[in-house]
Amino acid sequence: VRLFEQPNRGLCSYNEVLAQLPGRVAILLNNDIKLAEDAVDPLVEPFSTDDDGSAADCFMAAPLCLRFDGGGHEGLQAAVRWRWGLVEATAYFPGYERTKLLPGLTAAAGPVMAVDRERFLLLGGFDPQYLPGRLEDFDFSFRGYLAGFQARYVPASVAYHKGQASFDAAYGPAACDVLALRNTLLFQWKNLRCPEHISRHLAALPVRFAFDWLRAPLAPREARFAFTRAFFAALGRLGACRRTPCPPRRSRQAERDFFERFAADRMAERAIDSNLRVPAAPLSNPPCEAADRDELLAAIGGLHR
Repeated sequence: VRLFEQPNRGLCSYNEVLAQLPGRVAILLNNDIKLAEDAVDPLVEPFSTDDDGSAADCFMAAPLCLRFDGGGHEGLQAAVRWRWGLVEATAYFPGYERTKLLPGLTAAAGPVMAVDRERFLLLGGFDPQYLPGRLEDFDFSFRGYLAGFQARYVPASVAYHKGQASFDAAYGPAACDVLALRNTLLFQWKNLRCPEHISRHLAALPVRFAFDWLRAPLAPREARFAFTRAFFAALGRLGACRRTPCPPRRSRQAERDFFERFAADRMAERAIDSNLRVPAAPLSNPPCEAADRDELLAAIGGLHR
């Protein structure tokens, strides 16, 4: 076992470490993740070569993620939706309950992912402009898709996530919300090129500002003017952000395809129609609650029938 000591730069710490590793695939874990005993093999399987010997198109794979006690769904099959001019990746899209055991593609992966090491470095890794963190994983996924690669969702691999174990303790919920808003703005200003997406964002900004100021007298002190503070913080980073890893500028159509493929209101329909099946592998330790485990295994069995 080799130990790499790096300054704590969130997910960006992986950029330097993966540049020193010899292997083809690396599994990246947040510090509040644990894996089922049999999670690794199915998670790295999408990176195998095709029958003709060519490399698979997968650059990232994400497992089924449950809460740390195994008692609830955490996601990692992500869709994309617009909320008042801002883009959001979410695992709780309409119908996710029916598709969470079906393998397919995902728009993003957060706390745990396997990556093709060479493609990770080719894409520039995680963007340090998002430090201390939030959305750098979504930014990485978006750049990979526009480069012609695919992110696979592999529910036969199971992980458990505690969630916000470090961020809430270090910053508090209100500051985390501001950070997420700031980085969402940076993501859009840096990456989006389609006129319709830019127009949708700009048209909603006055509404965002108006709501931010109207709700301020009723909000807790630490939560007041969250969007306004996030907006000006993002402006301060915009110049440097343009010099960090960006998606290929060749394809506005690829951007449109990304938002169409992973639209939240279409993910459930697409997954059900795909006739994909889940390998009937039992979930292993760390265990779920018995009732939740039985429900998941029954669902897997139902898919095979």
